[in-house]
Formats: sequence, structure tokens, C-alpha cells
Amino acid sequence: MAGAGGERREASAVVIAPHLQIAIDGPAGSGKTTVAHALAQRLGILYLDTGAMYRAVASEVLAAGLDADNEAAVLRICAMHPIDVRLDANAPMGFRVFAGARELQSAMLQSNTVSAVVSTIAAHPHVREALVLEQRRIALCGPVVMAGRDIGSVVLPDAPVKIYLTATVEARVSRRRAQLLSAGVDVALHQLAREIEERDSLDENRAVSPLQIAPDAHVIDSSLLSVDEVVARITALAHHLAA
Repeated sequence: MAGAGGERREASAVVIAPHLQIAIDGPAGSGKTTVAHALAQRLGILYLDTGAMYRAVASEVLAAGLDADNEAAVLRICAMHPIDVRLDANAPMGFRVFAGARELQSAMLQSNTVSAVVSTIAAHPHVREALVLEQRRIALCGPVVMAGRDIGSVVLPDAPVKIYLTATVEARVSRRRAQLLSAGVDVALHQLAREIEERDSLDENRAVSPLQIAPDAHVIDSSLLSVDEVVARITALAHHLAA
């Protein structure tokens, strides 16, 4: 998988350690993807959304008509269509996602059908092993902001800056609906609330790499904060902890 190369954006008056790792974890809809992207832009370093990798696998499994519970079948899909994340400053989130040679569109990756099975995909231990190895390889190539659900606890346990970004269910439902509407998908609020609560339960109770707060993580509740406010807090922590 590519992504470790590519140009970093210029950071304004910020000196970045060559191996700085910022791990951002949190439940669905907490804003971690948006915050991580904005933070990486501010610091001028690589951003990797690990959730996009699992969504890409889920999308390919659905496209092939396979059972998401069948780990062997999911692994075959991973081998047949390797997931590739490529940096692109012109893309909405700063990167594009490919399965083999085919680019996967954001609308599909964020669709409800993918959201419904991505936790099942992410719960397969051998699938996680394969993707975690790739995530660690990328992190060794230079400073990185990485967002997901087990970054600080599993993927980058030695990261000097660990954030657990959370928010109320109400705030997360509102954000998720806005995200879907921007992609041309309209879903009722009560349905989104049920899906988010089910996703929380699956992520928190899965046997492999469950969603949890790393012991040395800094918890930030983003319910009433703007993206800029959250980014400012994490930037200050990064300057202090990674100095």
C-alpha cells in the first residue's frame, strides 16, 4: 500500500520531530477523521485514516456478494484487491482510496451498507493483523497523524501524543447526517442513532482490539467544540508532549 511517500504540506512556524506520531481514537461520529485531517494540514504532516482502509475492504466484500462473517473470504478479497491509500491534496480528505487499480468513491465508503458491515470486517483478527502491519509501516516513514479506534492502544502504542476524541450520541448523529447529506444520502435521525449505538456496542465489545481509552490518552469531548478548537488543543499537547 502506498501513502508513506508524497509531499507534506508546509507547517507554519512549527518544528516537527521527524518521527512524531499522533494517535487519535474515538467512537463513530466523534469527529476524529475531520480533526485528524485538519491537524495534519496545520502541522504539515501525513494524515492516515485507518477507518477508510476497513471501509474499503467492506466495500469490496459487498461488491463481491460475500458474507462479511467469513474471514477466509474477506482475506481472499484483501489479497486479490490490495487496499492502497494515496495522498492527494486535491481530494476532499487529502487522500484517495484504491482497491487494486480501482478507485473507491467516498459516497460508497461512507454509505450505510458499508457502515452496517465494517465493524464485522474489522473484528476479524487476521484482517486486522494485515492492515495494522501496513499502518505501522507507514508511520515509520515520517511524522504522522493517524485516526481510528485502536491506534493508541494497538497500532501505535508508543506514540507520544494520544488523543481519545468523544462526543454525545446527539452530536455524533447530527454530524453523521450532515456527512451523509453532503454525499447525497438522506437518513432519518432515529435510524442513525440506532446505528451509532449498535456500532459503539460492536466496537467496544469485540474480542480483538476493542475500542478503548489508552491509559495515557488525553480525552477531549468535542460535542460543543469547533474543529479549530479541537485542533488547537491537540496542537498545544503535541508541542508539549513531543518536545
